[in-house]
Amino acid sequence: MAIYEHLVGYAGLRVEPFTGDPGPDADLPDAGEVAWAIRTAFEEEAFDDVFASFLERVDTTEVTALVIGYWGASYDAKVADPVALLSGAADRFPKLRALFLGDITGEESEISWIEHTDVGPLLAAFPLLERFEVRGGQGLRLNPFRSETLKVLRFEAGGLPAGVVRAVAASDLPNLEHLDLWLGVDEYGGDATVADLAPILSGERFPALRRLGLEDAEIQDEIAAAVAAAPVVARLESLSLAMGMLTDDGAESLLSGQPLTHLKRLDLHHHFLSDAMMERVRAALPGVEVDVSEQEEPEEDDWRYVAVSE
Repeated sequence: MAIYEHLVGYAGLRVEPFTGDPGPDADLPDAGEVAWAIRTAFEEEAFDDVFASFLERVDTTEVTALVIGYWGASYDAKVADPVALLSGAADRFPKLRALFLGDITGEESEISWIEHTDVGPLLAAFPLLERFEVRGGQGLRLNPFRSETLKVLRFEAGGLPAGVVRAVAASDLPNLEHLDLWLGVDEYGGDATVADLAPILSGERFPALRRLGLEDAEIQDEIAAAVAAAPVVARLESLSLAMGMLTDDGAESLLSGQPLTHLKRLDLHHHFLSDAMMERVRAALPGVEVDVSEQEEPEEDDWRYVAVSE
């Protein structure tokens, strides 16, 4: 699976692209009615200039949602540091509640080539964020943090660094309702283990958590086995172990573990389950919306793959 399209909606709002100075006569929407997507393209206007134009042309005091797209790469002379730019202008965005960093398509950059730094300064600069989402894992860093307002936290990566996973697991987020971690593969930096997930699975963290996704993992069977006995599952409404290398062994662990009949949704799409196991999962959870679409077949030498890697 590759990401070929930019977001068209975010945080309940239509996404409005801002890619450069629209000109003095441009008819821009009201600042608070859309989620603004600020981006450039390779060898186009520098992201720093696009961002400066945005600050000049849009009433940023009314902006509630931002989507940050392509800002350049290390091989691009015009590469920018979006974390520094946003953090430095934080006082211009008093109503910002939702931030997506890295709305970058596969044609602009493969997901594992998106270059990040420490994203912690954004969480410090915007303490009222309710949604924070990041795409890409290369160079991504994060320290444990506290937020009273954050409800949605998502990391999309072909390889999510273990340090980021451990930082999330050590964070104090009393109102977090939705957590998604695309763990990816070791080849692209996805070196997290089940042990790194233990504070999340124990149920001791994130008392408001209702939607949990531990996805896109080459260790999906190990995660399924851990989830089968994880205390946090009892409070969930939605659980996703999708996009990874889940086999019949992992599904057997789920079926042999604690009851999952309280769930509203179980997402296992992109998997390596047999037809018989798919039917067993559906039959065991008659009142649950179960997604076992995208059944994959191992390739030569029993090689399996996650949905998103490079």
